[in-house]
Amino acid sequence: MSRTLILVKPDAFERALSGEVIARFERKGLRIVALKTMVAVEEIAHAHYAEHTEKPFFGELVEFLLRDNPVPPGSVLLTGTGLVPPDDFTLEPGHVVEIEVPGIGTLANPVVLATSLLERSTAHV
Repeated sequence: MSRTLILVKPDAFERALSGEVIARFERKGLRIVALKTMVAVEEIAHAHYAEHTEKPFFGELVEFLLRDNPVPPGSVLLTGTGLVPPDDFTLEPGHVVEIEVPGIGTLANPVVLATSLLERSTAHV
């Protein structure tokens, strides 16, 4: 069975099309076996566009993939009906959000300050 890597680029996130991009592949019969949210680093951009290295637009392609993404890597922000908790609900650093997924197990995410995520993500750039 073949595998491929799909990079959903910054403009798809900016235009709220990332879900549609992924859904198109699923509608073609492909299955997601892994999914990771990340901010591209220069090494990834160069590897992804390696076949264009000698072309005059290579630098512009790399810049496009590396442009600023205000969402820290590994985070998902959602909007919609019923997603906003009551006013007295708070998450503090040190809390853990747990979600039970039948057949998979419990997904647990520790709460950290957004600034610490940004510091970690910029340390890798």
